[in-house]
Amino acid sequence: MAKATEIVAKLAAPVVEAAGCELWDVEYVREAGQWYLRLYLDKEGGVNIMDCETVSRQVSDLLDEADPIEGSYIFEVCSAGCERPLKRPRDFQRFLGSPVLVKLYQAQKGRKEFAGVLEGYDEATGAVTVTVGKETMTFSKEQVALCRLRVEF
Repeated sequence: MAKATEIVAKLAAPVVEAAGCELWDVEYVREAGQWYLRLYLDKEGGVNIMDCETVSRQVSDLLDEADPIEGSYIFEVCSAGCERPLKRPRDFQRFLGSPVLVKLYQAQKGRKEFAGVLEGYDEATGAVTVTVGKETMTFSKEQVALCRLRVEF
């Protein structure tokens, strides 16, 4: 049986594409005692409130019809954001050369966070290579808790 997020992604994808956006991610999480179903959108030039509203209205109707999730939840549609997490191989390939923040499960060299530039991603192993200052570091998939884009000012 498919996961709820996969079902929602299939339902939402045509609506998102028709709105001129890309479906970045679907998240179904419990926060503060409530379940949240979130669609994250991306678009060249950025996602605006009208994009979110258009997608939200249409996908909400589809969710009411298909009813892929039992129980109640709060439905949100939002931008993937400037500091979005990188999860899929295509995310890493798309943002090679970009500033990232890598968070580790366990400290390495006395710290758990490394800010640098994404230099590489090994699709076969999931290893992430980042240049931190003058040092190039590679972290295995098992070490990385989160890798997200980082905005520099």
